[in-house]
Amino acid sequence: MTFQMVGSADDVAKGTAISVEVDGVDIAVVHTDDDSFYAVRDECSHATVALSEGEVDGCTLECWLHGSRFDLRTGEPTGLPATEPVATFPVEIRDGEIYVSSTPSNGVMP
Repeated sequence: MTFQMVGSADDVAKGTAISVEVDGVDIAVVHTDDDSFYAVRDECSHATVALSEGEVDGCTLECWLHGSRFDLRTGEPTGLPATEPVATFPVEIRDGEIYVSSTPSNGVMP
């Protein structure tokens, strides 16, 4: 599995998400309040909307358009109207830099 450096961990404040592109896939990198980093497909499975523009709440990311919520660990929807999961991607922090793989970790293809 290959990882691509997408930016500095210091550039993503706790409780926020940024949008990055890895191997042609738009990915939302999320920094949660417990100082963990997650990466999910930056597109709601219900509507073609960037999840990186949504609200981070604990270990979930909420779509700003219709309020669908996704578990950042599994990609599974935890709130309607979304019923399909989003792809999740492995994240590593190395020397303060964020690295993301474009190979989904939950089997959902981007």
